[in-house]
Amino acid sequence: MKKIEAIIRPEKLNDVKEALEKAGFVGLNVVHVTGRGAQKGIVHGGRGGETYTVDMLPKLKIEVVVKDQDAAQVVEIISNAARTGNIGDGKIFVVPVDDAIRVRTGERGDTVV
Repeated sequence: MKKIEAIIRPEKLNDVKEALEKAGFVGLNVVHVTGRGAQKGIVHGGRGGETYTVDMLPKLKIEVVVKDQDAAQVVEIISNAARTGNIGDGKIFVVPVDDAIRVRTGERGDTVV
């Protein structure tokens, strides 16, 4: 199993959710995060000509656990749905998952996802 962690722009969440659901991947978690990367923040013009930089921007982290054979497809779906073509579109990380347990039944492994 693989855990796909995608950091995306908040306004792209519905696009990503709909694309994943259309492909049959409905289970996911979303966490509100702040961070910075190549975008390095936004410079705002303040009063009196002063400027200030907001260097930690709001993003969303989507977490999806899938079978190994589905990981590449899910990465492609998220990447295509989240892409604006501008700096700050985010990152996707693929992490191995050793086991998964369904709390309600005690089932383990791939059948859980």
